[in-house]
Amino acid sequence: MWYWPRNATTTQLLEMMIVAIILVLLSTNGVESRKAKVSIESYDYSAVSCRSHSASLTDFGAVGDGTTSNTMSFQAAISHLSQFSSDGGSLLFVPPGRWLTGSFNLTSHFTLFLHKDAVLLGSQDENEWPVIEPLPSYGRGRDTEGGRFGSLIFGTNLTDVIITGDNGTIDGQGELWWKKFRSGQLNYTRPYLIELMYSDNIQISNLTLINSPSWNIHPVYSSNVIVQGVTILAPVTSPNTDGINPDSCTNTRIEDCYIVSGDDCVAVKSGWDQYGIAFGMPTKQLLIRRLTCISPFSAVIALGSEMSGGIQDVRAEDILAIGSESGVRIKTAAGRGGFVRDIYVRRMTMKTMKWAFWMTGNYGSHADSGYDPNALPEIRNVNYRDMVAENVTMAARLEGIPGDPFTGICISNVTIGLAAKPKKLQWNCTDVAGVSSGVVPQPCELLEEKTTTSSCEFPEDALPIDYVQLRTCSHPNKCD
Repeated sequence: MWYWPRNATTTQLLEMMIVAIILVLLSTNGVESRKAKVSIESYDYSAVSCRSHSASLTDFGAVGDGTTSNTMSFQAAISHLSQFSSDGGSLLFVPPGRWLTGSFNLTSHFTLFLHKDAVLLGSQDENEWPVIEPLPSYGRGRDTEGGRFGSLIFGTNLTDVIITGDNGTIDGQGELWWKKFRSGQLNYTRPYLIELMYSDNIQISNLTLINSPSWNIHPVYSSNVIVQGVTILAPVTSPNTDGINPDSCTNTRIEDCYIVSGDDCVAVKSGWDQYGIAFGMPTKQLLIRRLTCISPFSAVIALGSEMSGGIQDVRAEDILAIGSESGVRIKTAAGRGGFVRDIYVRRMTMKTMKWAFWMTGNYGSHADSGYDPNALPEIRNVNYRDMVAENVTMAARLEGIPGDPFTGICISNVTIGLAAKPKKLQWNCTDVAGVSSGVVPQPCELLEEKTTTSSCEFPEDALPIDYVQLRTCSHPNKCD
């Protein structure tokens, strides 16, 4: 999909026309004319789908010097490869180099593969980031009212999309964006590194993402999503650099990831206030496992605050939290509506935390003044079990909503070691109800202690995404 940058000069338009002519010639000559032209190394990689056709980014005039813009090269390459979507799909190989680029769109039945020494660099030129409409379930941008910049890697209404590599790097060069955000200089919401909308069968794996302008990975209105083996790094003071944000998605698997973030490591979302309620698409059937997170000012796993379409059936296990504000946090408020229910967390290890557990029913930040203050969220059936923590300032802060308590909370077999100077009150509970067993220090009275050992639920059945297996694909010596 082509777009023309806003305020493009005559020279830029001429350059784009030349690329378009080259693209037409490539399409006219067909695949056969390109065989054996570009030799790249052979390698194996894991993917849900293997591809029949491939090309290198350098086939389309790209220059990996870190200063030449390659936005048009990415566009031309992907546009050319899209012709193979019904013929075994295609792979675009990004070789070693520093490849400066603005936003570009992917296509269906397509793999973007980054060599281990390949670095994608997000352009510092706003003209290389198209402005797109706000998400309908949000009604506005997250940073400002109105539109938002398209993500560095973007796609909508796609099927069978893979973004992978042998730990190649995507560097958003976000510091410029962070400064503009802090100083109020943004006219539109900052871009994300990867966003796929209204898409199905997505794999994002074996990559390092650094310095995103805002959120790193954002699948939204999508299904059958796997995020695996991804390292995400950002300064812990960088604003809103969430790691992975499944948003109104069904059947998602997040596993074996390492995240250092200026915001939540995983933030589960489904729309904002009246816009999310009207859109009505929940996030459900979500697996999170073998995650390591460092986030001194936010949560390891956050549910909300934009949860107005609902969140249901989240299963998290084998999580390591280090130096983070809270382990699991539910964020909502009157006016959000929606629900958070059937949440299951087990085998979580927490080291140096402000809170182990935090539920917030008074989280503000509404989209606009049009929300309904009587739209109360339902928070029910939240299960935590088999956890250990050390150097914790306060065990739990559980704050429901007056007249709308959070119910069905179950905490079992949890040992929380306190910091040298802990809070005097370890469990601060209001407007919540549930049970506990085998928890140290002893929970608040609103979590009724069971004399017999109670094992909080964790479902034994597998979710559909658990049955999706990656294959070993081989890339040939020569591009087709």
